[in-house]
Amino acid sequence: MSGASAPLPPEHPLDTSRRELLSRLVEGLDAGALQWISGYAAGLAAGRQQGAVAVAAPGPASEAAPLATIVHGSQTGNGRRVAEALAGRLQAQGLTVRLLRAGEYPLRELARERRLFVVISTHGDGDPPDDACAFVEFLGSRRAPRLPTLEFAVLALGDSSYPRFCATGRQVDERLAELGASRLFERIDCDVDYAAPAADWSERVREALEQARPSMAPARVTPLFAVSTTPHWSRERPFMAEVLINQRITVGAGVRDIRHLELSLADSGLDYEPGDALGVVASNPPRTVAAVLAAARLEGGALVERDGKSRELAAWLHDGLEITRVTRPLIATVAERSRSAELAALLAPGAEDALRACMTRSQPLDLLERYPIDWDAPALAAALRPLVPRLYSIASSRREVGDEVHLAVARLDGAIDGRERPGAASEFLAARAEGESVPVYIEPNSRFRLPADGARDVIMIGPGTGVAPFRAFVQERGATGASGRNWLFFGARHFRQDFLYQLEWQQALRRGLLDRIDLAFSRDAGGRVYVQQRLEEAGAELYRWLEGGAHVYVCGDAAHMAPDVHAALAALIARHGGLSAEAARERLERLGAEGRYVRDVY
Repeated sequence: MSGASAPLPPEHPLDTSRRELLSRLVEGLDAGALQWISGYAAGLAAGRQQGAVAVAAPGPASEAAPLATIVHGSQTGNGRRVAEALAGRLQAQGLTVRLLRAGEYPLRELARERRLFVVISTHGDGDPPDDACAFVEFLGSRRAPRLPTLEFAVLALGDSSYPRFCATGRQVDERLAELGASRLFERIDCDVDYAAPAADWSERVREALEQARPSMAPARVTPLFAVSTTPHWSRERPFMAEVLINQRITVGAGVRDIRHLELSLADSGLDYEPGDALGVVASNPPRTVAAVLAAARLEGGALVERDGKSRELAAWLHDGLEITRVTRPLIATVAERSRSAELAALLAPGAEDALRACMTRSQPLDLLERYPIDWDAPALAAALRPLVPRLYSIASSRREVGDEVHLAVARLDGAIDGRERPGAASEFLAARAEGESVPVYIEPNSRFRLPADGARDVIMIGPGTGVAPFRAFVQERGATGASGRNWLFFGARHFRQDFLYQLEWQQALRRGLLDRIDLAFSRDAGGRVYVQQRLEEAGAELYRWLEGGAHVYVCGDAAHMAPDVHAALAALIARHGGLSAEAARERLERLGAEGRYVRDVY
């Protein structure tokens, strides 16, 4: 979400012209840049109070260089929030640091760093976040310098429902050590309930920098005005949004139930940009709660102490604990308590594929039924991780829909081995009637943004519900009068049954808001066709668009679609650009580094 300058308080000391200059300067800056300016201004003030003529801007060669650099790489925003909160706390205590997104980190400066703190997530099953790919690749390459004078620490964020939990953080931590850097303290690996371990890690960072503080105390930062980096509504305090419309937009038996939802944000103060996500604070399906209690042979009224709270077990299972996703720690607990050699084998090195299959095809209920154990209520609660909000790409533009937010949600109501296993948030949303409320918050995604230059062409690749943000993009481009061309690639199973937003795309074509749409339907007559095949067929024209400066966006499935689309893009660049396969891959990576090839995959 683009930043906006906050109004200066009435007692500010600036005249009108300087006030206008300051407003233009800070417009659109992120939290890290604002913190840097705040620290720089405080340094100038301190220097002038001491009679100095000027104070050099902080930089690699400056005497006023920061004590440390904090680098964050994040796919969903958790790592960014941790890093921004840490930087703000350190700056407030007079500890000068610089805060950088991994994609903006000047790699040539790594050899000169003295203290580096990395907050980095693992996306999906072992991949770095998109904005950290170049940073991680550089560290692992032969171009990475020796770092004998660097001190560092890593906070790894991940999701234990994937086999390669916190793999990127572990990779960065181990590689920095291989390059000769010294750990200030050991890496901490965080699951989705990262708040407490991240706070502990941040405190250790503060203590390390306090020890490194120069003998001459630096000036404390006194902000000209308050800058809030957290929205009024959040995952801890969500807004109750009224359901205006909850409509199925697929038809036919055997076709996945996909819903179009429209929620009211009236009186919330919430704002969003195309590309952002909506966080939904859902509760688990009641039937799944009942089934878990039955499988564990426990009473829902049993009291359980956890995280400083005492609640009945049924209440924990309803809205406090994850009961629709299997995690590695849960498998380990069930394996140990049931003494199952089969489960233990899944956790052994080299069994990642089998472990991934178990996590994908099972829910906790399946483990409880297959491996009967004498559970007690506290033990079961301890084996399950906290329930976290689900993020959905926003399918609307504020300029088009006003105080509303729209979603396209695929209901996960399939069967596992013949047994019904509904999802958590998708079932929760599907069951909400018009007039009911949904707890929500906005999750900004500053990486996934339309080009600031409206004359740029845009290529959008979004099969299934991955098309959601591109509905927002087309609405936004129409509302702002962008002159660049828009090209959409969409794929689904059947033209007649799950061609999402078909009428809207036809209207957009007639109005000139969409210049071209290429479709792929994998279950209709004529063989299985996927979007990557359409990319190949349109390769020559796509390459001309890329050469003309077009931006490429991909949204949807990370496991299969995204790698296939990536390979198809690299292949068409090689073919039509006369490049080797390696050179084409490098070209695609450069497009990513330039912000012209961005993905929102899950």
